[in-house]
Amino acid sequence: MRWSTYFIPTLREEPSDAEVISHKLLLRAGLVRQLGAGIYTYLPLAQRSVLKISEIIRQEMNAIGGQEFFFPALHPAEIWQESGRWSVMGPNMFRLKDRKGGDYCLGMTHEECFTDIARNHLRSYKQLPQVWYQIQTKFRDEPRPKSGLLRVRQFTMKDAYTFDIDQAGLDKSFDDQRAAYCKVYSRCGLDFVIVEADSGSMGGSASNEFMVYTDAGEDLVASCPKCRYAANTEKAQSRIPAIDDGEGSAAVEKFPTPGVRTIEDLVNFDGGTAANKQIKTLVYVSLAQKGHDIKTTPFLALLRGDHQVNDAKLSNAIAKIVNVDGWEQTAVRPAHPEEIFDLMGAHAGSLGAVGVTKLPIIADEALRGRKNMTTGANEDDHHLRNVSIERDIKVGAWADLRTVVEGEGCPKCDVVLRVAKALEVGHIFKLGTKYSVSMGAPVLTAEGKPVPIVMGSYGIGVERILAAAIERHTDVAGIIVPITIAPFQFLVSPLNVKDADVKATGDRIYDELASAGIDVLYDDRDERAGVKLNDADLVGFPFQIRIGPKKLKEGKVEFYDRATKTSEEVAADQAVAIARQRIQAALQTLNDAK
Repeated sequence: MRWSTYFIPTLREEPSDAEVISHKLLLRAGLVRQLGAGIYTYLPLAQRSVLKISEIIRQEMNAIGGQEFFFPALHPAEIWQESGRWSVMGPNMFRLKDRKGGDYCLGMTHEECFTDIARNHLRSYKQLPQVWYQIQTKFRDEPRPKSGLLRVRQFTMKDAYTFDIDQAGLDKSFDDQRAAYCKVYSRCGLDFVIVEADSGSMGGSASNEFMVYTDAGEDLVASCPKCRYAANTEKAQSRIPAIDDGEGSAAVEKFPTPGVRTIEDLVNFDGGTAANKQIKTLVYVSLAQKGHDIKTTPFLALLRGDHQVNDAKLSNAIAKIVNVDGWEQTAVRPAHPEEIFDLMGAHAGSLGAVGVTKLPIIADEALRGRKNMTTGANEDDHHLRNVSIERDIKVGAWADLRTVVEGEGCPKCDVVLRVAKALEVGHIFKLGTKYSVSMGAPVLTAEGKPVPIVMGSYGIGVERILAAAIERHTDVAGIIVPITIAPFQFLVSPLNVKDADVKATGDRIYDELASAGIDVLYDDRDERAGVKLNDADLVGFPFQIRIGPKKLKEGKVEFYDRATKTSEEVAADQAVAIARQRIQAALQTLNDAK
């Protein structure tokens, strides 16, 4: 490939609307262009990287027995209605009607489609296990698309699905996929952490996320540097010091608190009450569905005053109460102000759970056993003191509801946790029988008994790997993308193409590298040396051979390593042999890391 005929529209200036590093460099280096909000065109350089990432994924999926499919992106509504997710997905799903009025959607994921094949063709335990996957376009009506390829409305995903006869089979399939994912990310040059995660709308008993630490991340991950414990804050737990509530427990006493509306207001009010000695009372509403019936259930959630509720943890805790007798929770939301007043007789800021018997109450574990606490009196501008949780409040369920913060103790060892932003690049789920039951996908055991297939689901964001690699591997000059996923492994750059000897040497080295099967781009442009060097560093070719007239007269060329930013003079007639050795060593380092 020759730069003069290859489409690489680099930009000198930083795009004003780009926020994160990867977005800026993807645009500046000529890899992508935006077509609409959250919709990107992959230009030739990006497409080469995406195809290389896809091939690495394909190799590792095939190595664990994966069989590649390709499903439609357009799905009839009926298949999503069978699983119950047509309503669960809400506005995140792109929906449309055909000319006959039929309901369709653009696939966000393909559990339903794969389950449909399984239920129609898998009949016996003898056909299991099965490992099926595809690399396909997905769609999500992202409410706030931003950050380039990190929050988009159209994206490429490798989604795999396993089908087993029992839980033991699923456990093995899950471990196989987890190991394959580790190999994929290592080969793509990513440092990653595996975290416990919430399964969300996917359902199932357990899930792991593969995260890359970066300031561009939209998730918070708590991790321990000593024992390697790691979890998304939607699942993370921690150790916190016990609070001394004093001896005994006095009678509950109501007292006026005019103008007090927040935890901080009460801390500063007339002598004050420390936040960790307050009970925060929040009102939430659960929405659940059974067939075509919908029900709403209000709940009280109690936390320590200095703790923040984690919505995912709260939703899961409420679902355990709501999901009975065929009901399935579809959403949880904070109660509206008018709902709060109707339920509690007071406005937010004066709410409490003492004496409440008509609403289910869920309390955070950090409140268990606490006494002499202060909370709202369910009367505007009044609070209660000397409240003892187990004596004065009818708690229906205890759960971990709070969000872990930096510096709290690791739940597995004696050091403190780090909490930092991270970017999700993959997610694996133990689905169990969620889809095989709702969609009717049984198989016969060895004893002839029909049982639902036990499933797993495993996703990798292809473009997210590229964006994460750029986030983690850059400098002020541009991209330093790992060689396994770089658009080209090598750049040959004659710095003065009008010099006949320089051009002839460049032509020869380029031809020999290309004949050796090396991905090489030849910068044959008639441009100033500074322009060529700046463009080369911006795009991020892992290795470069720079040919200048002065050094060539000594029979030498410059060999440049983009990752280490080091250069050395080598004999021109040895340049190709050295290039082959360096590329082989770089590839081996990443591939052996798996």
